[in-house]
Amino acid sequence: MTSSRLQSRTQIGIVGAGPAGLMLSHLLARAGIDSVVVDLRSRREIEESHRAGILEQASVDLLVDTGVSDRVHLDGYRHDGIELAFGGGSHRIDFQHLVGASTQLYPQTDVFVDLADARMRDGGDVRFGVTDVSVDGFASDAPVMRFTDADGVGHEIRADFLVGADGSRSLCRSEVPEAARTQYFREYPFAWFGILTQAPPSAPELIYNHSPRGFALISQRTETLQRMYFQCDPSEDAAAWSDDRIWDELQSRVGANGHRLKEGPITSKTVLPFRSFVQEPMHHGRLVLAGDAAHTVPPTGAKGLNLALADVRVLAEELERAVASGDTTPLTTYSARALRRVWKAQHFSYWMTTMLHALPEATPFDVRRQEGELAAVTGSIAGSTFLAEAYTGWPEGR
Repeated sequence: MTSSRLQSRTQIGIVGAGPAGLMLSHLLARAGIDSVVVDLRSRREIEESHRAGILEQASVDLLVDTGVSDRVHLDGYRHDGIELAFGGGSHRIDFQHLVGASTQLYPQTDVFVDLADARMRDGGDVRFGVTDVSVDGFASDAPVMRFTDADGVGHEIRADFLVGADGSRSLCRSEVPEAARTQYFREYPFAWFGILTQAPPSAPELIYNHSPRGFALISQRTETLQRMYFQCDPSEDAAAWSDDRIWDELQSRVGANGHRLKEGPITSKTVLPFRSFVQEPMHHGRLVLAGDAAHTVPPTGAKGLNLALADVRVLAEELERAVASGDTTPLTTYSARALRRVWKAQHFSYWMTTMLHALPEATPFDVRRQEGELAAVTGSIAGSTFLAEAYTGWPEGR
């Protein structure tokens, strides 16, 4: 590699080629705005990362209506509700009846593939497997993104604006001066033990299971591959659990509420710690943050991917105005608009998490109080509607 870097220019430089970065690039291209997207990971690495699989209706519409792909309708599974299992029984929250909306079971891996294929189809400039990424010059009219591409060639790209869509360990976020940001953080004293199993579905919709032994989530992927989780200690060693022990634990948790799981070979085991995090504002000078780079939520409310897509839908609109005007005022507007939804999602995710999980040092009173809260939600049209509206995405998102 030579010591010099190839110099070029684009309108928007985007760090992070996950769903947020690729969707933003796609939306900008539809508005006639050029972008360059870079990511440290190879395309294959991203495709092999198993992540969330529940899409709000607004997220589905964004994929289909902007011409990314209609595969979400062909290969996805529409869910019109969820089951809340507790206190020895199970109670369905009927989304369609309550709020006239649904969710779609469609893994994030497939969302990424659709977006990556769409950017390739449309001639988008996306560079995977880069190294030595750095960003600076946010206070100038031409911030810069530097990196070395997969062939070892160094690049320096100047842009009108830079976007950090580079995930929860964001390089871009760390470049915002401490005095120019406020960070809000909550760490949870438990994690999820997640498995993939080759088995038929155990239920037609997701089961959110509360029990004295801890939370469990029974999800689906396909007709032959299922995703399931149970609450565990963050320090748990996944390799120390045999398949039989895992099935015993899952069966005991859901069996307390009348469910029986269909078992099969377990092909993947992982422990997933989680936390709540927000950085405000979601911009600094000509640098903007989106998705997990700006905020993370516990997975209980199925909000992470949906928040990222909601961010970039708004950001694309505001960047179009910023490019046209040449100033940063629309970035302030973006931050304010996005944060309203972010904090609603933070509340919902925290509420679902604390209502359903076994809390450390919980007394019998605490467990019975949780069951009372769940009974209040499922036994009330108002309570069930609140959950359904938040889970499927608030009306302004649709």
